[in-house]
Amino acid sequence: MNYTVNLLWDPDASVWVATSDDIKGLVLESGSLDVLIERVRMTVPD
Repeated sequence: MNYTVNLLWDPDASVWVATSDDIKGLVLESGSLDVLIERVRMTVPD
């Protein structure tokens, strides 16, 4: 299954944020884009 995940930089908090309209409740943060992408991959259902 394919999902759209939005990755945005929050300059106020100095973190990357991942959200998705396709995955209810998905909100992840990380100071590193690479770490955030890995966290998204581990969290998103197959």
